[in-house]
Amino acid sequence: METSEFIQDELERVKQGISRVITGLSPYELMWRPGVESNSIGLILFHLARSEDGFVQGRILNQLQIWEVEKWYQKLNMSVSDTGSSYTPEQIITFPVLTLEDLMNYAEAVRVRTLQYLKGKNNADFDKIINMPRRGDTTIGAVFSLIVVHLAQHIGDIAYIRGMQRGLNK
Repeated sequence: METSEFIQDELERVKQGISRVITGLSPYELMWRPGVESNSIGLILFHLARSEDGFVQGRILNQLQIWEVEKWYQKLNMSVSDTGSSYTPEQIITFPVLTLEDLMNYAEAVRVRTLQYLKGKNNADFDKIINMPRRGDTTIGAVFSLIVVHLAQHIGDIAYIRGMQRGLNK
């Protein structure tokens, strides 16, 4: 199996995992926070899409992100400079109310471009070195490993918050 195929398979598993943990969420549950400085499921979903967009479009491809190119910041009524991470408690509290549909549409637009990038890549393509802020020089393969682990980790966060809201398996 080629590395690109493996990554595509893992991204599909992540997509299925996200679908499982968000199915049936109400708008209230999407934006509910378990604590004053805690993220909502909506903010986590936004963070995931912005992170993948930033890693693939911004860092690996060194081009404008889908966020800017397709004007998702306008569609979601947010700032073009919003990276979806490193929020202050004030930013968490004032994070806008977004719909699940809008969040997932942005995530899907990002994923389409990620998969376009992966198609036709061979194993050697993932050995290319790029520079990542706070990480230094790293391979494209390591960045994709980070993306998959990052997404999977946050699926657990979402499942935990959902469990707090509804209890086990509800």
